[in-house]
Order: sequence, then C-alpha cells, then structure tokens
Amino acid sequence: MRTIRLAEASDTEAILAVMKAARGIMRSSGNLRQWGDKYPSAEAIDADRERNGGFVIVDDGRITGYFAFLPSPEPTYAYIEGGDWLDDSLPYHVIHRIASFPEAHGIFKDMLAWCSEREANIRIDTHRDNRIMQHLLSEHGFSYCGIIYLASGDERLAYQRIIKA
Repeated sequence: MRTIRLAEASDTEAILAVMKAARGIMRSSGNLRQWGDKYPSAEAIDADRERNGGFVIVDDGRITGYFAFLPSPEPTYAYIEGGDWLDDSLPYHVIHRIASFPEAHGIFKDMLAWCSEREANIRIDTHRDNRIMQHLLSEHGFSYCGIIYLASGDERLAYQRIIKA
C-alpha cells in the first residue's frame, strides 16, 4: 500500500538514497546536467522539512519517493521569460525535488493526485534536458509558461496547472 506523509529527520538517509537513484534515472535518459552529485543535499531536505513541505512516498513501509510541496511565493518565479504564468494573481504551491526509485512506478501520478487534493494552482519547473519530466507534465495537464532562472542563474522550463472548480 502506498502512502504519503511528512518527511521526518530520521528519513534523511533513505531520502538521499532515493535522490541518488533519481540522478541515475536522469543520467540514463540523457539528462546529464541536472542535479549534480551533491544535490539535493541533506540540507535542502532539512530546509523542506523545516517549512513542513518535505514529503516521502512510502510503499509497504519502504520510502520509495520524495517531493517538496511548498506554498507561494517562489522567489525564482517572480520573473518569467518568453511567456506568462496562466494566472499570476492567485496563491499557488510549487512542487520541487521529485524523486523515486526506478522500480517505483506511478509515483508522479500519485504525488500529483495528493498535491491536487490540497491545491488547485500548481507550478513546477524542470531542466531543459529532463525529457521524462516534460512528458509527465504534458501528460498531466500542465501548460508550458516560459523560462525562469534559479538563484544560481541556471534556466528552467516553467509549467503551471490550474484546476477550475
């Protein structure tokens, strides 16, 4: 049985193992530049937890996935190039650091269903080389909105989905 819960400090080692596996998935699919060897770090996971925004996906007692689900505003989303957000006036949540083991199928779908029960307006960004994530976003009703820039200056493709009531 799959469940989603807030990450705890004791989960950090298991989360980092999930992150390592996710980097392997990225590299094997041709995404060679996103998430260097040290990212996401334990400090990034701790920061998510401190904001009550770090979540683990648990299958039969084993952590098989992780994501951050954080309320707006996201500072790097203040400026978008080559497009516009679908709606820039409503509050939103951001999904960051989605990761899973390769054998844990359906993680994105389950994570998105969980997030969508809590927020109708979701934004997400991904690396230009992350074709898997771009496909998932398109498949699940996200619209490409433009390019945002991380604090480091790296560009990311930005997406938004708003579920109308």
